[in-house]
Amino acid sequence: MKVLITGAGGQLGRALQSTAPSFAKIIAIDVGDVDLTDAAMLRARLAEEGPEIIINAAAYTAVDRAEEDEKLALAINCDAVAIMAEAMEQSGGKLVHVSTDFVFDGTSPRAYLPQDKRAPISAYGRTKAAGEDHVRGQDILVRTAWVYAAGGANFVRTMIRLMNERDELGIVADQVGSPTWATGLAQTIWGLIEKGASGIFHHSDAGEISWYDFAVAIAEDAHAIGLIESIPQIKPIATSDYPTPAKRPAFSLLDSSATRALLGDTHTHWRDNLRAMLNEEKALG
Repeated sequence: MKVLITGAGGQLGRALQSTAPSFAKIIAIDVGDVDLTDAAMLRARLAEEGPEIIINAAAYTAVDRAEEDEKLALAINCDAVAIMAEAMEQSGGKLVHVSTDFVFDGTSPRAYLPQDKRAPISAYGRTKAAGEDHVRGQDILVRTAWVYAAGGANFVRTMIRLMNERDELGIVADQVGSPTWATGLAQTIWGLIEKGASGIFHHSDAGEISWYDFAVAIAEDAHAIGLIESIPQIKPIATSDYPTPAKRPAFSLLDSSATRALLGDTHTHWRDNLRAMLNEEKALG
């Protein structure tokens, strides 16, 4: 089965390739191969490759920059998705599109279900919600949050760098959700494909934490395996103490129970996946 992965050089794109099942003949494309803002180029490449499945792991993810560059974010996060869905409509294939917790406003009293009403509060969130609208009923939409992986650009690796540079850090403690190890997300996507699934699914690691909680755990576990020399003082701060151009959902926990039930697998706790990632990070040198 020919499976085209967009965003192949990113955290999820790399994880999808490393966990690909034997039935998948991978076609990996990244920003250097196809400009997703060039509709003609994208259509031509999809027609040339003729994939049976497209996994769209590409996105404009610069959340704050999107506030001033929403047009570009929309081109990548929405318009390109429409072209991919159109190509799969014409060929009878399936689109697997990856979206985000940012399509919600963060005011829910419980973890967000796949069918919950969207209400994005940022330009990034609006463009991702608009992209979701192009996903057809026979396709797969997977929402996730706080993605990280060894070797990638993410919160975990930023924390490791800062913890090796500073004696004290202030980390936001009033934004709550759950991290997502890219490897686990990739395995879920492949599992949904193998099941012949369609519809909307959520995936993040088990557990509920703040960014502050995450930073404390990173410090403890990174220190234990020698990625940082000493544990700095980590202070909880409010979102208002660290203003950003884009608003973030205060609560973005995703309910993954339906996904786990369909796949019949274990919902791995975020701390276990963090330790696995840190060990991979150490192995990278």
